[in-house]
Amino acid sequence: MNDNGRALKGFIAGIIATMLLLFVVTGYFLFSVNEHMGRAVRVISILKSESLEGVTSEQMFEGAIKGIVGSLEDPYSVYMDPREYEQLETNMGGSYGGVGIWVGMQEGNRLTVISPIKGSPAYEKGLEPGDVIVRIGDLDTSSMDMDTAVEHMKGEPGTEVVLGIQRSEQRELLEVAITREIINIPSVEAEIMEDHPNIAYIDMIMFSHTTAGDLAGLLAELEQTGYEGIVLDLRDNPGGSLEAAIEVSDFFVPEGPIVHIVSSRENVQIDATGSRIDKPLVVLVNGGSASASEIVAGAIRDSGAGTVVGTKTFGKGLIQTVYELDGGTAVKLTTAKYLTPDKHDIDKKGIEPQHKVEADPEAGKDVQLEKAIEILNEKIK
Repeated sequence: MNDNGRALKGFIAGIIATMLLLFVVTGYFLFSVNEHMGRAVRVISILKSESLEGVTSEQMFEGAIKGIVGSLEDPYSVYMDPREYEQLETNMGGSYGGVGIWVGMQEGNRLTVISPIKGSPAYEKGLEPGDVIVRIGDLDTSSMDMDTAVEHMKGEPGTEVVLGIQRSEQRELLEVAITREIINIPSVEAEIMEDHPNIAYIDMIMFSHTTAGDLAGLLAELEQTGYEGIVLDLRDNPGGSLEAAIEVSDFFVPEGPIVHIVSSRENVQIDATGSRIDKPLVVLVNGGSASASEIVAGAIRDSGAGTVVGTKTFGKGLIQTVYELDGGTAVKLTTAKYLTPDKHDIDKKGIEPQHKVEADPEAGKDVQLEKAIEILNEKIK
């Protein structure tokens, strides 16, 4: 047999081997699917015929979908029924009935306070970033997903909910009774500092769909005052909209990347447009600065657009996408993580400030803000 014949024979043998491999893999997949489907059908049959408590087909399928998403063991991924999805949309819109607290999952998926909303019932009752919520009323939160926990804390204004709080420096459980109110969440506030008329103070409370537009309007008003430097306060800001974080960062980052978004399919770099506000900038952060706040702080720090002051941030570097389904339902799924411009992965690590300043409530003054003003005055000279 000549060389061409041997090559053809080898080529054909390769094709046959590949087809056999595909057949085996496909056969195993179908066998596995059929095995599990058969088991599911059997369970449905048993529930229908033997369960003491009646269950409808709709309830079983809803439960199955929740279970599929729950199999990810990701506290930020969840299937939402129409009521839950409506609540999510309401929250992003800026108001809801509840205690006024932002939560996340930390240290073994424990329900943890990111920050209380300023002026809210939770804020007035003294809840702090880092508090672990171990009970909501009589319900243990250890096996509760975050969205379910949030729903249990919400309710009609005027009703009361008791939270069982574990605080790091205290061994005993704190029981905090909080009366729910309508929680109105402003996105951003700004003013010229009374004792420092050359400094604009911008309090970024959360990142919603309106944040960038609100900020643009406030900055236009502030421009009339002739201010020379900016304090951007991201302390106790739990995050929110990814798009809003990118748009806000673009106000301050001069050029280059704002954030790298890494998914299972691609890596995307989002760049600044080069239309920044060219003024000295200091950013305040703490353990309650999370998610979108960390995108902004990381972009400003890595790009050199400003100086970060305070304490280490929360460390949530995951991005969720909401997929609308039929019947008013939706899936909120972790689809990507983000990296700072220098490609630092901050998930469960946080961002370290360039100037570490611990808050001192007993000092009678905001020592972190004072440090920010000191740094700005040096830059303005």
